[in-house]
Amino acid sequence: MYLHIGQNEILPDHRIIGIFDLDKCSYGKRTREYLAAAEQEGVVLDISGDLPKSFVVCDHPYHRQIVYLSQLNPSTLKNRAESKQLEF
Repeated sequence: MYLHIGQNEILPDHRIIGIFDLDKCSYGKRTREYLAAAEQEGVVLDISGDLPKSFVVCDHPYHRQIVYLSQLNPSTLKNRAESKQLEF
């Protein structure tokens, strides 16, 4: 299965580690440090095209993790992921 996370980006669901609300999570010191380190490593992909509302952490065969910044609300992504699982 795949999850459309905005713009033209589609991710295999087995690669998704977590979907996070950028507004709520960015207050935490560890989250800010994690995102800053990911930015320094060059593994943050901003696909939002605008103000990002969520970030999706994925495993990757060539990097430890990839972080996608999405303009979609985390609840929208969660609903999309859950609806895909119910289509069987």
